[in-house]
Amino acid sequence: MERLIAAGLLLLLLWCQAAAGVGGVVGRRPPTLARHYHHTSSSSSRRHSAAAGDDAGVSVPAMVQYETRHYTQRLDHFNSAPASYATFQQRYLVNDTFWRGRTAPILLYAGNEGDVELFANNTGFMWEAAPRFGAMLVFVEHRYYGRSMPFGGREAAFRDAGTKGYLTVTQALADYASFVLSLKANLSAPAAPVLVLGGSYGGMLAVWMRLKYPHIVMGAVASSAPILSFYGLADPYAFYDRMTDDFKSESKHCYEVLRDSWAELDSLLATKEGTARLKSAFNMCNGSSVGDIPSLLESAVVYAAMTDYPTPSGFLTALPAYPVREMCRAVDRSGNDTLSRVRAAMGVYYNHTGAAACFRGEEEDDPYGMLEGWDWQACTEMVLMTYGLSNDSILQPPWPFNLTDVVASCRNATGLPPRPFWLETEFGGYDIGNVLKRSASNILFFNGLRDPWSTGGVLKSISDTIIALVEPKGAHHVDLRFSSKGDPEWLTRVRAKETRIIARWLKQYYSDEAIST
Repeated sequence: MERLIAAGLLLLLLWCQAAAGVGGVVGRRPPTLARHYHHTSSSSSRRHSAAAGDDAGVSVPAMVQYETRHYTQRLDHFNSAPASYATFQQRYLVNDTFWRGRTAPILLYAGNEGDVELFANNTGFMWEAAPRFGAMLVFVEHRYYGRSMPFGGREAAFRDAGTKGYLTVTQALADYASFVLSLKANLSAPAAPVLVLGGSYGGMLAVWMRLKYPHIVMGAVASSAPILSFYGLADPYAFYDRMTDDFKSESKHCYEVLRDSWAELDSLLATKEGTARLKSAFNMCNGSSVGDIPSLLESAVVYAAMTDYPTPSGFLTALPAYPVREMCRAVDRSGNDTLSRVRAAMGVYYNHTGAAACFRGEEEDDPYGMLEGWDWQACTEMVLMTYGLSNDSILQPPWPFNLTDVVASCRNATGLPPRPFWLETEFGGYDIGNVLKRSASNILFFNGLRDPWSTGGVLKSISDTIIALVEPKGAHHVDLRFSSKGDPEWLTRVRAKETRIIARWLKQYYSDEAIST
């Protein structure tokens, strides 16, 4: 997807702001799963910034057309207190161009942590599958994101914990369930099969919706969905270790240069002479500081690994094919000093098009309205295990994982004790293979092993209808992007497999329901 799958995928892909220090420790929170935009370092508050003038410049395909509608959604699905009956307008987007009628499929995108239009504009797999299946396309926006704001607007919705408390996974899934039933009733299409799709956090929601509401959705396609990234299920060092391996696989020298660069940058920033040297080596925009350089480099390293796509993309910024490889080539071909190598690596990520005149650091840049909501979710129940930095991590210095510190940091940030075990309790996680084998069907997982989020994904098929497609060369929800002539054979093959699996599920559904198609 060219600007976002927004994919958590475009998750998608925002790094959360720093949690306040607790006991002298700076808290590290996980990135969002869609637009991964802000990141917090263990040594200081470092923010992702874009290079001035940089624009992905990717147009939306002409086939992407939809109507914007609204559904009157209940505030609280699980309480009968008077306040629960309040409502808000939930936005959704519809395209029925290809729909063949009341028994034809509905492909439902479970909106991630962002503006729903981003997902509709970038989830190419759905648009390309709709004509084949005669399907209606529906993209529903997640509560507290985009324009789907309870309490009348963003400011009121995020006023305090009392208003933010309705932002939970279970409430969002109940929104989708209520919406689907209403949609089908309005269409007079009670027998229409509904397939839910999502990437990143949206992929997690797709899986959980199939588990929670199997009578409403007949299957789920979950791309890069780290449903096993919770405490006790995932190695808290694995996310950054996988990212490190991506760079090692391209060039050991590149990995070593970047790993050792943090200490040199921090040392230079600590003195006036060093700061002057950085100013000379880097062209920072007016209003930006050389203090932004570590943040810029850190973000470039993380996001390049996540979006290491085999074709040029504009997911987070304009990038060449295989950006990790290109960053390492730039490092290896640059001069003998660390600063020239760092600048070369940053240039690949932030100025691939050559349009940027300088590097720009923005203290607050949240164009898709994701930070407030995800900061809340990441410190209440979406407590994902992406905190630890091992001794060999390309990001330095090492950051030992400590759940007590994570919990304390989140509690300090929200004023509430986080619930790191709740989603495992609600949807399962331990012994996931046997549990799903006994209780679920029609779930398709895709994971690319160059994606750090794959370390929390389901990587082995569980049954004939719970299928894991794993691609060693794949990146974050690459399968959900629009196809292109430059796609490698393995990616074309993955999408063909996914299409065949969906077709098989639909055939079985129509057979079970005795519906002639």
